[in-house]
Amino acid sequence: MPHSILDEPFVQPLDDYNQAMVAQVHPIDWVNPQPAPLYDLVVIGAGTAGLVVAAGAAGLKLGLKIALVERDLMGGDCLTLGCVPSKTIIQSSRIAATIRDAAPFGIHPPASVDVDFAAVMQRMRRIRADISHHDSAQEFRSLGIDVFLGEAAFVDERTITVDDRYLHFKKAVIATGARATHPNIPGLAAAGFLTNETVFSLTDRPARLAVMGGGPIGCELAQAFYRLGSEVVLLHKNGHLLDREDADAAELIQQRFLQEGLKLLLDCNIERVEQTEAGKVIHYQQHGDAKTVVVDEILIGAGRSPNVEGLNLEAVGVKYDAHHGVEVNDYLQTTNPRIFAAGDICMQWKFTHAADAAARLVIKNALFAPFGVGRSKLSSLVMPWVTYTDPEVAHVGLYEAEAHAKGIKTQTIVIPFSEVDRALTDGEPDGFLKVLLKRGSDKILGATIVARHAGEMISEVTLAMVTNQGLNALSKVIHPYPTQAEAIKKAADNYYRNAFLNPTTQFLLKLVARFS
Repeated sequence: MPHSILDEPFVQPLDDYNQAMVAQVHPIDWVNPQPAPLYDLVVIGAGTAGLVVAAGAAGLKLGLKIALVERDLMGGDCLTLGCVPSKTIIQSSRIAATIRDAAPFGIHPPASVDVDFAAVMQRMRRIRADISHHDSAQEFRSLGIDVFLGEAAFVDERTITVDDRYLHFKKAVIATGARATHPNIPGLAAAGFLTNETVFSLTDRPARLAVMGGGPIGCELAQAFYRLGSEVVLLHKNGHLLDREDADAAELIQQRFLQEGLKLLLDCNIERVEQTEAGKVIHYQQHGDAKTVVVDEILIGAGRSPNVEGLNLEAVGVKYDAHHGVEVNDYLQTTNPRIFAAGDICMQWKFTHAADAAARLVIKNALFAPFGVGRSKLSSLVMPWVTYTDPEVAHVGLYEAEAHAKGIKTQTIVIPFSEVDRALTDGEPDGFLKVLLKRGSDKILGATIVARHAGEMISEVTLAMVTNQGLNALSKVIHPYPTQAEAIKKAADNYYRNAFLNPTTQFLLKLVARFS
């Protein structure tokens, strides 16, 4: 093995929890098996996409020979660097904020909330370790999969090498994911910085934290660290946070950040960074003025690069580029028809659930679509996503501008959460549901929800879209009262009233009522 996994920054500190996780997802004493003569499928990368492909194919119990290769930690970003650790500390930060904001509920909060940052991070490491057995090398071996820990590279059209082993395959899947990158800012590397690959190794809270990037990752972590007691400044090159999201949703989040006390530096062009005795000095231009801000740590919250290096893709005719990753068609097939790809290595949707969904398509298209018959398309997926700020921003389908670009005429229904009883009882009126419809019909083109638990609510709308059910069908769904999901019922009722209760139908209803 070219390096020790225990040397990796994202498994520091070497406490019992991190060592327990490593023992599951990259055992130091793991012995790679002797390869089978021929594999039906070899999967490179044991992040979400690779794990789902391997486990899904093995779980069919058809006697398929499957190999899974991972050079670092099984579980990938989701377990070690993304979903699990980030949502764990976000929950701690939400609890801290709830205590601080308890006065309106008749609860007298303490003068100050004492956040034990080391304990917050220890809890994260414990939960991550507790979950890691699901993605463990032993677990996948028990499924009948040959698990190889080491560097994989293509040798020829039918062969992959892993260290000193040669794996011969019928089909292969590239699921090597992506990694955090950093902007080429003079002095940044010398001063030092954090990314999502290192920030979860912290044991001491940064007193002053700069977050570079106002996208989802930057916004989630900026708010979380602020609520955990850091003084946070968020620098963003554009004029608004979350500028790819619905504009009303992004504005609500931006205003919430300002109300909470985060410092926002927008339209900000960072010129250089220098390390001084006072701290890390960030020099930037804003509206033509040269300014500085001094912090203790810098977190890069934007930028991902696909892991294409070292795979020797040229040997098997797989096209790729260093920025966008591996080139695939709508069936997730690379330019080599026997090799597929899934997940962050090839997709614009860089979400765990997107990798999972794509992996299921790969199983079908690679193994059960002879001569291309019965293949499924990536473009057929209805993909929701969530930004886990507080409140959350959940979205599915098209935005209004996208619909108009496609020549689709639309209408929009908006339900403010100030009109939802449960949102009022919860003290969470600052949110909304926005449903985009095809004009003249109840067909749902897209939806955005801003609410503390928007991610738990978006799936009802997603299900309606997947099954081609419109708002009229949702008006028939009984929602328990009181819940915040009642906003969906209100949107459906709004459509029904406007679509059907016109003077003509009202006249007819009066006649029917008279003779009933």
